[in-house]
Amino acid sequence: MVQTQMGQQASSPEARSIGVVGGGQLAWMLASAARNLNVPLHVQTPGAHDPATTLATSVVQAALDDVGATRELARRSSAITFENEWVDLPALAPLSFDGVAFLPSLESLSPLVCKRSQRQLLQTLGLPCPRWSELPSDGVLPEGFTFPVMAKASTGGYDGKGTAVLRRAGDLEALLARVTASDWILEELVPFEQELSQLACRDRDGNVQCYPLVQTHQHQQICDWVLAPAAVPHGVQAYARNIAASLLTAINYVGVLSIELFYGPGGLQVNEIAPRTHNSGHYTIEAARTSQFEQQVRIVAGLPMGAVDLQVPGALMVNLLGFESSEADYLPQRDALAALPEAHVHWYGKQGSCPGRKLGHITLLLQGATPEERGRQAEQLLEQVRGIWPLPPLLPTPAAPVPAKGA
Repeated sequence: MVQTQMGQQASSPEARSIGVVGGGQLAWMLASAARNLNVPLHVQTPGAHDPATTLATSVVQAALDDVGATRELARRSSAITFENEWVDLPALAPLSFDGVAFLPSLESLSPLVCKRSQRQLLQTLGLPCPRWSELPSDGVLPEGFTFPVMAKASTGGYDGKGTAVLRRAGDLEALLARVTASDWILEELVPFEQELSQLACRDRDGNVQCYPLVQTHQHQQICDWVLAPAAVPHGVQAYARNIAASLLTAINYVGVLSIELFYGPGGLQVNEIAPRTHNSGHYTIEAARTSQFEQQVRIVAGLPMGAVDLQVPGALMVNLLGFESSEADYLPQRDALAALPEAHVHWYGKQGSCPGRKLGHITLLLQGATPEERGRQAEQLLEQVRGIWPLPPLLPTPAAPVPAKGA
């Protein structure tokens, strides 16, 4: 059943209001940016207490795959965007045929909602990515592949879920015993020196802008911290921007998109594509002239894009991952984090904590003039954050230091 909740700011579609399918932390930050721009934003989300419900102009309380609810969301909005890529494109197609504006379009999303089709798209466009194949149902690695290899679920995987490192034949046999082979793909395990992320955006007129390339660091495949800008050669930065511009233009993508990359002996390779605002871009709220969330609101609402350059020398963003199962609000820890130099704490207001759950993030602005200075400052700040907010016990500790140099 669709339940609706209307706020006092509800407006007509003529006011360029926008809709968001999803009500988690990304939608919450989109709603905050929309308020600053005086753009009405409506969300479709199943939980009455999901983060975005506190800031949305109105809420359509329903499951994310409830097409009737999305039709109601469209009635209130001039255009609809998505919080995540788990989109039932065939189910939404009739709404598109009826004139509902989706940004990015369903056609643009089609090759991005599945890791298999992402790889096929990258190959078609001649963009670099790890060698891959179908997961062999007979338990025999395809020609040219040797253990260890990486197996990934084609859809639905995130934060380490839906992936498996296969180190020997027995691991492959065990995986095949519990999954359907056709739902997974196989990739070579890529040696890398850094993981990077390129946040890019494209407006309705085809203009493309790229935020600074950033370095990301994972613990057990959950993003731990992000350092902006990445300390890599200018040629690597330019190549990442070219990859992003080529991809966005080729599929006529409108909106914000993140490309996760490996950088190492094999050069720059695309790991995954996230067709939405992204965890690696949270630092932009304080560090960039236009945050990724404001940019997405601007694009979907038909407003001009804002500048994407940094307004500070750099920034370190650290995810606040749940380190215990609790209903606590962690107010003492949050206050201590907020007292750190140049710190900005974002708390998502989720109901309950469990190990590894993203409860919030902290962005710390860096003033170092060189990559080495910013790296040292970031390493010191990360150590202070860890003293207040530990990593979950399931994750390795202590945290790896932030490298001071590009290597």
